[in-house]
Amino acid sequence: MRRKRGEWQTSLDDEILEILASSELVLSPSIIAYNLDRSREGVASRIRILTNYGLIEKEQRGKYKITESGRNYLKGELDASQLEEES
Repeated sequence: MRRKRGEWQTSLDDEILEILASSELVLSPSIIAYNLDRSREGVASRIRILTNYGLIEKEQRGKYKITESGRNYLKGELDASQLEEES
């Protein structure tokens, strides 16, 4: 299925969600950035946004995991343009 992206999303968001989904691990922005060959700052910035929209969640001390909503988005079952940003 085709993913339904929100206007607020970038291609890096999908990369972050995919690595969290494929690893099934709780990862830090540094580890994600290293594995995607991206900057830690860029990944950390997008992680904050993905967390605000409920696609990933903070587990402990700077570590993150994908949520059920994040998995549903990757499967094309959730329209991210319908999500509202939480603060």
